[in-house]
Amino acid sequence: MDAPRTYVRVYVWELPVRIFHWLNALCIAVLCVTGYLIAHPPALVTSREAGDLYTFGVIRFIHFAAAYVFVGVLLLRLYWAFAGNRFARWNNFLPLTRRQLQETLDVAKIEVLQVSDRPLEPLGHNAVAYFSYTAMFLLALFQIVSGFALYAGASGSWFPRLFAWVTPLFGSEYRLRTFHSAAMWLFVAFILMHVYLSCYEDYVDGRGAISSMIGGWKFKERKKDDGPAR
Repeated sequence: MDAPRTYVRVYVWELPVRIFHWLNALCIAVLCVTGYLIAHPPALVTSREAGDLYTFGVIRFIHFAAAYVFVGVLLLRLYWAFAGNRFARWNNFLPLTRRQLQETLDVAKIEVLQVSDRPLEPLGHNAVAYFSYTAMFLLALFQIVSGFALYAGASGSWFPRLFAWVTPLFGSEYRLRTFHSAAMWLFVAFILMHVYLSCYEDYVDGRGAISSMIGGWKFKERKKDDGPAR
């Protein structure tokens, strides 16, 4: 019978990171729902005059308001990539070292192909998660640029007009809108995989992958130099 293992708590995700995470999740959910309604407006059965309704005006307002919050959160997260602790630092998100590349292969074997049961216990995210967030960051930049470019024609504000040059690059507003909508579905696919893999890791490893994004603490197996378990 294996000896029981003891664990120590490690403070991994600082409060700003957790706030950014949940604000991003909320913004992306709101943007996806309202964006879908804008692209595929449902029929509204009502006895009221069309001129008395402002349903899609409200939906568009919520979409654009969430977009501004999303941009603000993204900028703050970029700042924290330089000001945060070692788990939040920018160099985690780029494949710069041999260790990161090896960890990418290990994650593929363990969590995707399931051809290995060798324990993999990174305290922060694993390398694949970090790199996928980099890809989502680039996709978010595209959504911001393309979204404000689409908004520029209907807005009198200076900020959306900074992106008016983007629409001619795609040939037409219709084509840019098509790419903007397609990118939304990539976000939806990422969210599904992110939730599944977070639950999978939490169930298999039992080290607080999900709860750590609420309280900040994760668990690692105690070694001799770790001091007493907490």
